[in-house]
Amino acid sequence: MHVLLIEDDRLVASGIVAGLRLLGVTVDHVDTAAKARAAVGASHFDVCVLDLGLPDEDGMAVLARWRAQGQAIPVLVLTARDALEHRVAGLRAGADDYLLKPFELDELVARLHALVRRASGRSSDL
Repeated sequence: MHVLLIEDDRLVASGIVAGLRLLGVTVDHVDTAAKARAAVGASHFDVCVLDLGLPDEDGMAVLARWRAQGQAIPVLVLTARDALEHRVAGLRAGADDYLLKPFELDELVARLHALVRRASGRSSDL
């Protein structure tokens, strides 16, 4: 699995990157929307973890633009925005999943695997 992590908090990002790499997952990390655009244009990713509070652009705008352009990469929104209206808006904008901070790495990994399975038309890893 190849993951694009878009997260501007260095501590959160380093924990996710280290945890995923220990599990054998390939991770590319960027910390701005501009770098995310460049990464998506330059490489193939199986799934994206998108923080909404980016320094140069709101993550919701990034997501909405990708979906308007036909970008089909599965996106898991990872954010502290926990209000019901934020969760609903994220899913309606095209997020495939929405996970609140703080989170457990095991749950993040399970959700990423589920998104990749669904994107490939499988219901299980078997």
